Amino acid sequence: MKSTRNRILIIGAAVMLAAAAAIAQGMHGHGGPGGEFHHMLKQLDLTADQHTQVKAIFEKEKPTLQPLMQQMRQNHQAMKALEASGPFDENKTRALATQNSQTMVDLQVEHERIKSEIMQILTPDQKAKLAQIEANHEAHMSKHQAPPSN
Repeated sequence: MKSTRNRILIIGAAVMLAAAAAIAQGMHGHGGPGGEFHHMLKQLDLTADQHTQVKAIFEKEKPTLQPLMQQMRQNHQAMKALEASGPFDENKTRALATQNSQTMVDLQVEHERIKSEIMQILTPDQKAKLAQIEANHEAHMSKHQAPPSN
């Protein structure tokens, strides 16, 4: 019984770390901070001035993002080290998971801050196009995350 519980907790921690890695990839995935959103922006035909403004926003937020990304990497390494260290330690695992979840919250808040700033420089047509791109992306992601039907 305890072995099954430990496995479930380890699997839960692994899933949480995979989610953290996905968020981290989303923040950095497409050539810099803002990953997915940055990739979507490329589809909006930004003017040269808008490009300059977006770059300035990312540069301004970089000092906040970099330590969060470093913390995500450290949390991941600490969890891997804990897994390799021997018997399951629930207290240490919970502490790392709690720390990691707070870092994920901070990353999400930062992502939303950046998005909000960028939205202020988009034209109404670009905002509408971005909303459509995001809706298509969500539909695509939902299709891949849907539970298998019986």
